[in-house]
Amino acid sequence: MSSGILVFIEHKSGTLSKTSLEAIAAGQILGRETGQGVTAVVLGSGSQSLAQDIAAYDLGKVVNVDHEQLASYTPDAYASAMEQVVRASDSQYVVMSHTYLVRDFAPKLAARFGKGMISDCVRMNVEGGNATFTRRIFLGKLDADVVANDESPVFVTFQSGAFRPDQAVKGSGAPVDEMPVDVAEARMKPEAPFQEVKQAVDLSKAEVIVAVGRGIKSKDNIALAEKLAEVLGGDLAASRPICDAEWLPIDRQIGSSGQTVAPKLYIALGISGAIQHLVGMKNSQTIVAINKDPEAPIFDIADYGIVGDLFEALPVLTEEIRKLKS
Repeated sequence: MSSGILVFIEHKSGTLSKTSLEAIAAGQILGRETGQGVTAVVLGSGSQSLAQDIAAYDLGKVVNVDHEQLASYTPDAYASAMEQVVRASDSQYVVMSHTYLVRDFAPKLAARFGKGMISDCVRMNVEGGNATFTRRIFLGKLDADVVANDESPVFVTFQSGAFRPDQAVKGSGAPVDEMPVDVAEARMKPEAPFQEVKQAVDLSKAEVIVAVGRGIKSKDNIALAEKLAEVLGGDLAASRPICDAEWLPIDRQIGSSGQTVAPKLYIALGISGAIQHLVGMKNSQTIVAINKDPEAPIFDIADYGIVGDLFEALPVLTEEIRKLKS
């Protein structure tokens, strides 16, 4: 088999990760721009059903690798299986999402080919069939454009939110190929999956986020933001100073030392827009900012901005949205 672009599909016990659809979207766009075919690869044990689900997307084919050593994730087993798939496919690009799992095994995989990895990319540009990948450096203060050498395969990972899941194009049904692999028993034995504490919130799955910053002034005023989040059916989040003051729990923090999110709508209330916060939310589809400082950096990336007192604007905004939804 041969494929120009290989997309790694991440899942948890057969449940597809949202970031895998983002990876499919990235692979499809790269395929269209370079004129190459796209193949998705699923690793697992008893993963045929998931492979069939992935086959519904516009792909050249889906490779299903079913092996008992892949039932639970270990970096040894995943790197070994993916190495065999990559060598058999003779792919030019191997596209993955920049998740904890990928960050664990992908460097090992790339090293087996004597290659580095272009990681945590936020966008790409293709001209004349040559791809340039952009990744942020120095906590997002600078963007670095990276061009791979001509030798394949090129291993590249994309930051969550660089592409949207709904950009993944459905197709008429791609064929599913079963590929046998030789996976030796892993040196590591996986423990039970880590479970977040009950209070923890995964904001990366939220479609609407209302975030508060220093401009909210006191813990009591957070109730105003909660009302807006409630009427929008969204989640409440915060910048680091709010969590440091323990006005909201740490699992609500957005930024370089918190969660990275890319919701459909992000409303920033009294957030100036320090770079440490921006790196955690600048890939949001639509950003609305309310801040009394017209020079606040948050306005540089906001799609819509209100320069004014958030305590005047917020109740009016909440009430108008409530009227529209009633």
